[in-house]
Amino acid sequence: MTTLPGAVQRPLLGILLMMVATTLFPIMNTLTKLLSAHYPPEQIIWARASSHLVFVLLLFGPSIGLRIFRSVRLKVQIGRSLLQIGSNGSFIIAIKHLPLAEASTLSFAAPFVVALMAVPILGEKLSRVRLAAVAVGFVGVLVVIRPGGAVFHWASLFILASTLFYATYQILTRFVAGHDRPETSVVYSALVGTIVMSVLVPFHWITPHSLADAAMLAATGVIGGIAHYCIARALIYASAGVVSPFHYWQLIGAVILGYLVFGDLPDVYTWLGAALIIGSGLFIGWRETSATEGRRPAPKANPQD
Repeated sequence: MTTLPGAVQRPLLGILLMMVATTLFPIMNTLTKLLSAHYPPEQIIWARASSHLVFVLLLFGPSIGLRIFRSVRLKVQIGRSLLQIGSNGSFIIAIKHLPLAEASTLSFAAPFVVALMAVPILGEKLSRVRLAAVAVGFVGVLVVIRPGGAVFHWASLFILASTLFYATYQILTRFVAGHDRPETSVVYSALVGTIVMSVLVPFHWITPHSLADAAMLAATGVIGGIAHYCIARALIYASAGVVSPFHYWQLIGAVILGYLVFGDLPDVYTWLGAALIIGSGLFIGWRETSATEGRRPAPKANPQD
């Protein structure tokens, strides 16, 4: 992904916006972990989707109007939103049992799944070097979850399921990017989830125990909406190759909040796995950026030169 044509290049602002987004994600996940101890996943998903929807409609609705709901790939948009429900639901089930840092580290596997799935779905090529980077990344995942070991936790599988859902969501997002406006995709991500979960949540509803809990439920979607908006703005001011490495900043926030709120600290295996996953993800991002830059047409020479 590159910056929009004609956009003013302000890479420092782009980096700052990406870091704001990746600082907000651990906060959202911390609230989700706290809420998961008292409320069912269905209610948390509904709260996140509905508050996210209200936020983006207030943000984009006044300038775009009803056109924001106009999609030429409606079935794909619905599929994206259903995948978002699956990703959020799996993550919420897992985060109740896993430390924040470990959950965040495993979620970083999404670029590897996207790289593999883009081959059959989008027709992208996967070179041997890129395939090797994917393999190293998955080794990092195995180091973190250690299947078959005494420390293995079944909730890790839900994080991986969440990552698979989210990776497929990203693939479909790429697919609709050339057909629907970004604001439309953002709205549909929350719209279908809100409708579906509004049907299900009455059967699982627990009245919030306090105003603080109600505020936390609403905040999950608002914080997520702000974070995703910051990422979209960051990609206007700087290329993905510049801002994407700062996506991993959220691991620092997850470690800090995990320790301050829950008393959790990552073990050496989590750090080792994180190094493998992040290193491989950065390499894949660099390769994708280099390939994109290489496909750009060379600038025409000035006849007066």
